[in-house]
Amino acid sequence: MAVLVGVSLGLVGSGGSILTVPILVYVVGVPASLATTYSLFVVGFSAFVGTLKATQDKMLDYRTAISFGIPSISSIFLVRSFLMPLVPTKIVNVANFTLTKDVAIMLLFAVLMVWTSVAMIREGAVGKAENAPTDYSKIFLRGILVGSITGIVGVGGGFLIIPTLVFVASLPMKRAVATSLLIIATNSFIGFFSSLQGQVMDWQFLLIFSGCSVMGILLGRFLSQFVSNEKLKPAFGWFVLAMGIYILATESVKLMGLGR
Repeated sequence: MAVLVGVSLGLVGSGGSILTVPILVYVVGVPASLATTYSLFVVGFSAFVGTLKATQDKMLDYRTAISFGIPSISSIFLVRSFLMPLVPTKIVNVANFTLTKDVAIMLLFAVLMVWTSVAMIREGAVGKAENAPTDYSKIFLRGILVGSITGIVGVGGGFLIIPTLVFVASLPMKRAVATSLLIIATNSFIGFFSSLQGQVMDWQFLLIFSGCSVMGILLGRFLSQFVSNEKLKPAFGWFVLAMGIYILATESVKLMGLGR
């Protein structure tokens, strides 16, 4: 499963956290709040290795990465350092109804997955870059949005970064995927190191999982030479949709108290 996380990042430049968080929560049994922290490290480390490969291939657009990265990093730091610690363990506790922080994170994550999958499945959601001038103000605003989402639910944000790089920054798909890895790696590491205070980390497990993910991203970058990203996006979208619906159903049962 960890290898699959890396393959997803290497092939389509997104999907790493969408796979990592559910794997950690439902397969490994890690609490959702801690799983988002673990996910940031796994995805960040894997994307960093993918960035090194993309640098060798001279596929990175540094100006766009910086324009997107600065507001994104700032948002992540503020959310992980100041907002998330303020969220109580029990967000709502009225009569027999209790909404915990972990359930709220997973519900938000599932909604995000469903929304993402629709964009991936929709024909032409990510295609050839437009020949319009680069709008750096839009890139800046998208950076704030992605950073905030990364901070809350522990995702690298590739599914939001790719469309921005293609349609707003006018980058070709292959170049957008490579550049997204640099942004994802930076965002994820900032989010991770902003979350360490008070967390008990299983470093042995985390490094093993990350190592397997790195093998996957190297495989994904290799396969990307032969596989069309545009054709792969819809297929991956259906997979994400199925996972999103499963998480929504599972967490809804927990929320209603039927799973106890």
